[in-house]
Amino acid sequence: MSENTLTFAIRKRLGFDATAHGFRATASTILNETGFRPDVIERQLAHAERNKVRKAYNRSQYLEERRKMMQWWGEYLDGLKVK
Repeated sequence: MSENTLTFAIRKRLGFDATAHGFRATASTILNETGFRPDVIERQLAHAERNKVRKAYNRSQYLEERRKMMQWWGEYLDGLKVK
C-alpha cells in the first residue's frame, strides 16, 4: 500500500490533516521517549540498517520485545480516546 493511499485515508476518512509519515514519526518519538530500545523501534518501523557490518551479522527480529511494545502502543492510543 502506498504512502499516498494511507495519507488519503487519514485525511479523507479520519479527518486529520496529517500524513502516514507523520504518524510514524510521532510513534517513533513517543516510543523512544518512553524507553523502548532503538533497535526494536527501528525494526518495527522496517527501517534498514545502514551499518553494513551490523546489517550482515545482526538478523534479530526482536519479536517478543516488538509484541510488548505494540501492546503498550495500543494501550497508549486507547488512553488518548475522547470519551
